Amino acid sequence: MSLSVSARFARRELRGGLRGFRIFLACLALGVAAIAGVGSVRSAIQAGLADQGAVLLGGDAQAEFTYRFADEDERAWLESVSTAVSEVTDFRSMVVVDPEGAAERALTQVKSVDDAYPLTGSVTLEPSMPLAEALAGDGAVMAPILANRLGLAPGDSFRLGSKDFTLSALLTVEPDNAGGGFDLGPRTMVRTEALQGTGLLEPGSLFETEYRMTLPPGTDLDTLEDEAEDRFRDTGLRWRDARNGAPGVARFVERLGAFLVLVGLSGLAVGGIGVSAAVRSYLTRKTSVIATLRTLGASRATIFQTYFIQIGVLSLLGIALGLILGAAIPLLFAPMITASLPIPAIFALHPGPLVEAAIYGVLTALLFTLWPLARTEDVRAATLFRDAMEGARALPAPRYLLGTAVLAVLLIGTAMVFSGDPWLTSWTAGGILGSLVILSLAALGIRWLARRATPAARGRPILRWALGAIGGPREGASSVVLSLGLGLAVLAAVGQIDGNLRNAISRDLPEVAPSYFFVDIQRDQMPGYLDRLENDPAVSRIDSAPMLRGVITQINGVSATEVAGEHWVIRGDRGITYAATPGENTTITAGEFWPEDYDGPPQISFAQEEADEIGLKLGDEITVNILGRDITATITSFREVDFSTAGIGFVMTMNPGALQGAPHTFISTVYAEPEAEAQILRDLAQEFPNITAIRVADAIDRVSELLEGIAGAVRWGAAATLLTGFLVLIGAAAAGEQSRTFEAAVLKTLGASRARILRSFALRAALLGAAAGVVALAAGILGGWAVSAFIMDTTYAVVWSSAFGIIVGGVLATLLAGLAFAWRPISARPAQVLRARE
Repeated sequence: MSLSVSARFARRELRGGLRGFRIFLACLALGVAAIAGVGSVRSAIQAGLADQGAVLLGGDAQAEFTYRFADEDERAWLESVSTAVSEVTDFRSMVVVDPEGAAERALTQVKSVDDAYPLTGSVTLEPSMPLAEALAGDGAVMAPILANRLGLAPGDSFRLGSKDFTLSALLTVEPDNAGGGFDLGPRTMVRTEALQGTGLLEPGSLFETEYRMTLPPGTDLDTLEDEAEDRFRDTGLRWRDARNGAPGVARFVERLGAFLVLVGLSGLAVGGIGVSAAVRSYLTRKTSVIATLRTLGASRATIFQTYFIQIGVLSLLGIALGLILGAAIPLLFAPMITASLPIPAIFALHPGPLVEAAIYGVLTALLFTLWPLARTEDVRAATLFRDAMEGARALPAPRYLLGTAVLAVLLIGTAMVFSGDPWLTSWTAGGILGSLVILSLAALGIRWLARRATPAARGRPILRWALGAIGGPREGASSVVLSLGLGLAVLAAVGQIDGNLRNAISRDLPEVAPSYFFVDIQRDQMPGYLDRLENDPAVSRIDSAPMLRGVITQINGVSATEVAGEHWVIRGDRGITYAATPGENTTITAGEFWPEDYDGPPQISFAQEEADEIGLKLGDEITVNILGRDITATITSFREVDFSTAGIGFVMTMNPGALQGAPHTFISTVYAEPEAEAQILRDLAQEFPNITAIRVADAIDRVSELLEGIAGAVRWGAAATLLTGFLVLIGAAAAGEQSRTFEAAVLKTLGASRARILRSFALRAALLGAAAGVVALAAGILGGWAVSAFIMDTTYAVVWSSAFGIIVGGVLATLLAGLAFAWRPISARPAQVLRARE
């Protein structure tokens, strides 16, 4: 028979409506909608970043220097290629207020500007006034959160370094703040000229200078960037333009979006189980129809094509519904999402994520329907009797197995391409496949255990009925364990990862972290600084090191980005120090540290882990630009550097002769008793007002806030997966309603009461839910450990509160779904049911 005949059969089958396919459509639509929705929000943010790139950057292009201002030649070239230039400095400092002699201090991120600022966008102040008026003389503006913390109002005075400033207004909108990345302190803005006499911009102080430019219309940004890099290759200049106005934000959005899409794929996999179960249940009901068609001469190919077309049409309908939801929901909630974002977003119909979600949906539908569709070959013309599909062989023909494998590889490959992170995608795919294997084996084990335990339940009919149903072929234990189990496994893994991150921050770090990080300590201030701390019995430890910042420009004479790509060590400037000896707690993992009196060519000791990631080896040459000067050093050793302690750690350490002559300051960490921290800060700030103190506990709180936002987004993605699993669970319960109705009728005929039958149904659901929860918990713990150990490189411990919640959730979910479809079976009249089965 031809394909047209199969299409005609399929069309007639579809006339029966969507009965039995509502869960099928819901699972597919929900999975596609989750991926399309996440992609649409990500595209909206990316479109906003691209559209407002110049505003976020503060100009059409920017040249950035570390530790210094542009020299005359650099400034002249910047002015020659632009129509306007604005000079901005950015650094951390301490704000000090002294009401009635009781000084209060807070960390702030200071931005000093010139008359040209802002080149793009506009600053909004409260009360409303021009920025030039607010910053006139020694005027300043400040973020409301900082002013409220210090009890400041417009007209009040505060101190930065050694100088007093007057708060003119509160800074409510700072157009170029989103591109600034992670800040430990709220913003304070002053004029650069007003910083003279503060002691904050001394040689070696940690500050960055940014030159924002507006460019003539039609400027070729690629050509201009190449010219800037060629002209100032050896000066440490870093170039950015409006095409990537907030690179840190863009990278974060891209990576978080990709990760959430992978979580969405987990939900789609759960939905795929529901799709597979729905197709299998549907084809079981169609056994007699298939056998009749075979009797009338229909070939296996015709039967397969008939139901393939039918399921294909329904799959496309489900995918279309998912795309509509995925596109509409972000548009519907666009005002709310935009209001909660600190960056611009342009919500519109973005076709890219919709196409991506559609491809995922098609591949998932094909992958999870091919196997059950292959079972149509097992129905022969002679099998015109009930339950023929139940006796089908476990595995389909080899060609279907091959097709399933090809589709799985294609789905994973597509995810790798779309996510842009093959490594993370591989881990996610491996976790999903591993969980499915574990859950499938667990389902078989549960049925086997139920069958073995049934005889032992003699004398307890309710338990015996429940175990007998679980161990039988009709209850759908596999569907329950797979669907609910995978959803709970994803949620368990997220819970374990989230819990371990919280523990690492709130429990582990305070045990080893310093009280304060002090920066910008001038060399001549070190004796007095150490004298104050070393004579304090509340101080248990002081670590200090010289501090410079430099940009790795070349590796073995080749551009660093060509060798290391976008590795974080290469991206931007990095801290660098010098030392004559390795230090007491330093572990040399390879090579040898230079002698204490070494005075030869520059040598460098590199962090082992980062060196391995970049691909460095002993003898390689690293060129670092420090204060506009290139220093090329040979790697002579690798060190173990642990950044998780929140102490001092440098990726690069050089011999003293290479760096001692450069202007620099010192950094220091202080470990002290909590009750002594405030006094230490007061004494040091009073004697050395230019020193900036970063309280580590506050920094940890700031990181915790960011992690909470990320964890919240991931939990929402996991919740969508769990919702899909619950829908599949409802589908499994609905599919088994007919068999439970017959079972209830038989039990009633034998004298069982409705209450006992209902308790048996409830016990059956609870046992399956508990089993699914325990297996999911095992898979989630394994997944959480893998992510913590191999991706986040953190210690791992099982979070039992989350684990207990997963098991309880599994029991409640199956109970709700089971009881929802138990009332009709126990209410049916036995005579009608048994007569219908004749």
